[in-house]
Amino acid sequence: MKRRFKHVYGPVYSWRLGRSLGVDPVYDGKSKVCSFDCVYCQVGRMKAAASKRKIFVKTDDIIREIRSLPQLKIDYITFSGAGEPTLAKNLGKIIKEIRKIRTEKIAVLTNSTLLARNDVRSDLAGADLVAVKLDAHSEGLFKKINKPPRGIKLGNVLKGLKKFRSDFNGKFALQVMFTPVNIKYAPNIAAIARDIKPDLVYINTPLRFCTTKALAKRELQKVRKYFE
Repeated sequence: MKRRFKHVYGPVYSWRLGRSLGVDPVYDGKSKVCSFDCVYCQVGRMKAAASKRKIFVKTDDIIREIRSLPQLKIDYITFSGAGEPTLAKNLGKIIKEIRKIRTEKIAVLTNSTLLARNDVRSDLAGADLVAVKLDAHSEGLFKKINKPPRGIKLGNVLKGLKKFRSDFNGKFALQVMFTPVNIKYAPNIAAIARDIKPDLVYINTPLRFCTTKALAKRELQKVRKYFE
């Protein structure tokens, strides 16, 4: 794909989604726009995490790029990229407009911070698959790993997760990134996961370049047992 595409990238192979065409509705061409500043983020650190929704990229700009795509084999059109897609106030509108011109399934990868909001849950209702993040079981660990902005609390995130789970009719996946910081709390995180009742759980460890060490395969196998 040529560089004329600023907001659409790929398709790339995803072990979760097959051939995935990425859509980034928040990237401004300078730095990531996210409501987390996770210690394991491969995109890099930022000065301050964001928490307010606004339109970063015009809906028409994204749809124009989608329309100009060549013939491609795609399994999912996935909202992700260099930031948190639910920060885009026009996320729901973009999904609806894509539905009019493409037939592939739509996925959204979110860090869960805004799921307590009615408008965010409404926007995500248009997706076929939503994968949410949960890396911590306590407020202290939440701040240490995910580094949210002031005002975002783990308790509210969990309430939003449960509310969205009860309302959403698509496939609901839970992603957990395990590092040396939170691996010993795997049983606690697994207990929360059982309470949320996702359709499936993705157990991850950082494999792309970042400042956090990845876990060994044997460590991940031990973690997996808590989720079975």
